[in-house]
Amino acid sequence: MTMVTTTTLNEITTYLFDLDGVLTPTAEVHMRAWAKMFSEVFDEFNVAPYTDQDYFDHLDGKPRYAGVADLLAARGIALPYGDPTDTADMPTVCGLGNRKNDVFTEVLETEGVQPYPGSIALVDALIAEGKQVAVVSSSRNATAVLAAARIADRFEIVVDGLLAADRGIPGKPAPDTYLYAAQLLGASAANAAVIEDAPSGVAAGRAGNFGIVIGVDRGAGRDVLLQDGADVVVDDLVELLDGEPTGQSPASKEGS
Repeated sequence: MTMVTTTTLNEITTYLFDLDGVLTPTAEVHMRAWAKMFSEVFDEFNVAPYTDQDYFDHLDGKPRYAGVADLLAARGIALPYGDPTDTADMPTVCGLGNRKNDVFTEVLETEGVQPYPGSIALVDALIAEGKQVAVVSSSRNATAVLAAARIADRFEIVVDGLLAADRGIPGKPAPDTYLYAAQLLGASAANAAVIEDAPSGVAAGRAGNFGIVIGVDRGAGRDVLLQDGADVVVDDLVELLDGEPTGQSPASKEGS
């Protein structure tokens, strides 16, 4: 990996942003929704209680049904996969995923969501410099979240869970959704940056051989994000406007 510096960032023409946890703190809403749903499910099956670590280990950044299946398997709970049209009361992977989505939608509508100021400062600076920006999210609620946060007008391209499912594009940690967004913008992976807070998203950026993978530590842990392939990890994206990014991996600093 090459050393990550402000000069290196200036050579990137296209910036592909994850949504939840990168642009907006909707991860907190997702976490509350997941916790409510899985606490009830785990009580019913009499297995170990749900913890916040379950979110980071099995749910964060993954397509909804894939996350449900992963966490159920980790607790030894076997349920049929079902169908995306399953109602929220059905005992299937899809039914549970849809139940969680109902809870999330309710919280989003009642509480709204405010974008991270530092993230929007970076987005606006990039747009002012003529850089291309897009949102790449596993969430099927991405459009609603962008609208609730009042930042939808900044992103002409949004590759979300609905689009990926409709077109059969594999989700994170596969790099395909990020590669598709870059393609829509006419950019190569080498000239694009992936900006992620989830280990699975960081892994997707590394697997796609993107020019730079920037991790944002919102709770997953700096070391975890570096381990999964981030070139640099920041606590807030405003750091990228303040000078040379901090939190680089040893390999990045050595220029290897």
